[in-house]
Amino acid sequence: MHPLCCISLESPAIGDQSPEPILLRTGSVNTISGGSDGNAGLSDVSFAGLLYKWTNYSKGWRSRWFVLRDGVLSYSKIKIRRPGSLALLPVADDVTIIGDLSSDRLSRLNSCGLRNKQQKNVRTVHLKISSFRESKSDDRRFYIFTATKTLHLRTNSKKERQAWIEALVSTRSLFSLRPLNGNTSLVPNDISLSTEKLKKRLLEEGISEVLVKDCEQIMLSEFSEIHDQFKVLCKERSNLLDTLRQLEASNIEVEASGVHDGEFQLMKHECSTTESSDDVEKQELEEVSDEEETYFFDTKEYFPESIISCGFLGADHMDKCVELENQKDHTNGINAKKDLVDSTELQIERRKKLPDPVEKEKGVSLWSMIKDNVGKDLTRVCLPVYFNEPISSLQKCFEDLEYSYLLDRAYEHGKAGKSLLRALNVAAFAVSGYASSQGRHCKPFNPLLGETYEADYPEKGIRFFSEKVSHHPTLIACHCEGKGWKFWGDSNIRTKFWGRSIQLDPVGTLTLEFDDGEIFQWSKVTTTIYNLILGKVYCDHHGLMHIQGNRQYSCKLKFKEQSILDRNPHQVDGFVEDIRGKKVATLLGKWDDSMYYINGDEGSKVKNLSDTSLLWKRSKPPPNLTRYNLTSFAITVNELTPGLQEKLPPTDSRLRPDQRHLENGEYDKANAEKLRLERRQRMSRKLQENGWKPRWFQREGVDGPFRYVGGYWEARQDGKWDGCLDIFSDF
Repeated sequence: MHPLCCISLESPAIGDQSPEPILLRTGSVNTISGGSDGNAGLSDVSFAGLLYKWTNYSKGWRSRWFVLRDGVLSYSKIKIRRPGSLALLPVADDVTIIGDLSSDRLSRLNSCGLRNKQQKNVRTVHLKISSFRESKSDDRRFYIFTATKTLHLRTNSKKERQAWIEALVSTRSLFSLRPLNGNTSLVPNDISLSTEKLKKRLLEEGISEVLVKDCEQIMLSEFSEIHDQFKVLCKERSNLLDTLRQLEASNIEVEASGVHDGEFQLMKHECSTTESSDDVEKQELEEVSDEEETYFFDTKEYFPESIISCGFLGADHMDKCVELENQKDHTNGINAKKDLVDSTELQIERRKKLPDPVEKEKGVSLWSMIKDNVGKDLTRVCLPVYFNEPISSLQKCFEDLEYSYLLDRAYEHGKAGKSLLRALNVAAFAVSGYASSQGRHCKPFNPLLGETYEADYPEKGIRFFSEKVSHHPTLIACHCEGKGWKFWGDSNIRTKFWGRSIQLDPVGTLTLEFDDGEIFQWSKVTTTIYNLILGKVYCDHHGLMHIQGNRQYSCKLKFKEQSILDRNPHQVDGFVEDIRGKKVATLLGKWDDSMYYINGDEGSKVKNLSDTSLLWKRSKPPPNLTRYNLTSFAITVNELTPGLQEKLPPTDSRLRPDQRHLENGEYDKANAEKLRLERRQRMSRKLQENGWKPRWFQREGVDGPFRYVGGYWEARQDGKWDGCLDIFSDF
C-alpha cells in the first residue's frame, strides 16, 4: 500500500445521519458515504474505511482501519499520538473509501500530508471461509464469523453498513468454488531430465565414458528422490486445498439463507451485571480482548426452518408443529390430573419474568476474592451470591421435565401399539433436558440437608418432588408422576478440575416406567465447562447415552464433543435398535435446539431435513431476558403463587431466604443469609453421622438407589408436616 491519508477520529454521535450517497475524489482515492448506488460497478476494486470494533467491556468500541482486497479483510489499530492529532492510514491508489467524509474531514484528509509507515499488528480474515450477517437490533452493526472468532463491527450509519455489506458480497462473488472432485494434480507426469549437455561437457574434458555413466546414474537417482519428495508435498497441498474448498462450500451453503437473515443470540457471559435498559444491547456482545478473539459463536444454521417436516403430526412447518404439540400437551395435562386437583387450579397463571431488582448489583472481582482467601480453609470460604442463579439444584432437576409432553405422547403411542414411536419420544425427552443449560453459567444453590422441592403443574399434567437425601456425598433424589408414567432417580456429580475447565461426570440412573410395565433407564452424559480462568465461559455436553429398554427397543445416542473449528456444535445423533441389535430408526439433531428421526439406518444419507420427521423443538426464549438466561419454564419454578406458601413444608426451596433475596435483587441481604446458612450447613455432616435419615425417600439396599416411599402429597393435603425441621432458621 503506497500513499497515506489521514482521517479524523472523532466518535460519531448516536443520532447522526449520513447524507445522501455521493462519490468523492481525493486524488486517486474514491470515497463512498453509503448506499447501494455507490458500489455499482466497483466489485473489481479494493475497499477501505474506518469501522468501530467491539473489544471488551472495559474498552468498548475502538476505531480500526479495515482494508478489503483480494478476498481478504485486514484490519489494524489506529494510534493517536497526542490530543487533536490525526492518524496516518495507508491507502493504495485503487482503494475505494467507504464512509462519510464531510468537507471538514475532507480538508483535513488532503492537508495531512503523505508518509510511509509500516502498519503493525495487522489481522486478517479470509472471506472464502467466513460468513457475515447484519444485526436486526442495531441498524449500524454487522458481524463477521470465522471458524474461530466473531468480529462485532459498527458503522456510523445504516447506509454505511449497507455499503460494507455490498462490498463484502461483491468481493465474495469474485471467488467462485472450483469442483472438489476435479483434477487437482499439481505434478506433471512428463517431467524428464536430460543429461546430454553434461555428458558432452565431461567427454570434452577427457573423462572416460564409464565414469560419465556412473555420474549420470548418481544424478538421476538424486533427481528421482527429489521428484518423489515433490510429489508428496504436492499431494499434501492438494489435500489442504480440498479441505479449504470443503470449508468454503459448507460456508456458502450456510450463507444460502441470505445475508440479511437471522437474529443473533450470542453467548451471555456469566459475570455480566444486572442489566438496565441501556445494558440489554451489550449482552449481545462477546466479552473478548482485542488480542484474544478465538471464541465460539452458536449459530442455528444447521437446521434451516424452511425445510422442516413434522412427520407423524402432519404439519408442514416447525412453528405449526410446536403449536400443535403445546395444544396437545395442555389437553393431555388437564385429562391427566382431573382426579388429583380441583378444576379451578387448572387456571394457574404462571409469571413471565423475575421481579425487578430492588438494588443495583455490584460486580465482583474473582481475582480479588481469590487473593483475599489465600491460605484459608476452602470449606469455610463463602462464595458471594453473584455466582448463583436464583434456583436450587432441587429445582434444576425439575427443569428436565419441561418437555414432559414427550412422555405423554410416548405413553399414547405405546397404547396404540407403536412401540418404536414410544422409544423415539423417550430418546427425544432424554435429550431435551439439556436444552435449558445453554447460556446458563451461574451455579444453582446447593440445597441444605433435608431441603425439599415440590412442583404441582396441573396444566402440564405432572407433579414432581425432590429431596436432598445425603450431604456427603451430595445426593438428590426425585420422583415425578404424569399421565400413564412415573419418572424417578437420584444423582451425584464427580468433578475433575483441569485448570482452565471443569469436568462434571453424573453418577446415577434415571428410570422411566409406563403403566403398562415398559421401563427405560439411562444415565446422563459428561458436562464440561470451559474458559474458567480466561475467556468466554461456555459449557458442552458430550459422551454416549445408552437408553436401555426392558422390551423390544433400546436407543444409543452420541453427544458430539465440540471442537475448535466446529461451526455446528451441540450435535446429537444415534439410533434405535431392536432386541436383535438391528437398527430400525436413526436420530439426529442438536441438544439445544431440536431432534428429528428417520426410519431405518439411513441417517448418513440424509441430504436435508425434509426427509426427516420432527420429534422435539425447543421452546422460544422469554421476551424478558436476565443475566441468568433462565428459560420461560425456569422462571416459574421458584414462584410463590397465591395461597401456595401456606401449603408448603418448612423445607421447601421456595422458602430459602438467600435464594429469595437474590431473586428479588436484594444482594446484600442474600449474601448475609447465604453466609449464615452455609455455617449452619457445616453441621449437616455431623447430623448425618448421628443417624439422620431422609423424610420422603429410602435407599434400596446398602448402596442401592433412593426410591420415593410416598406420603408427601397426603401430608400436604392434610397440612401435617410432622418430622419436617425448619432447616432455614437458626439452631
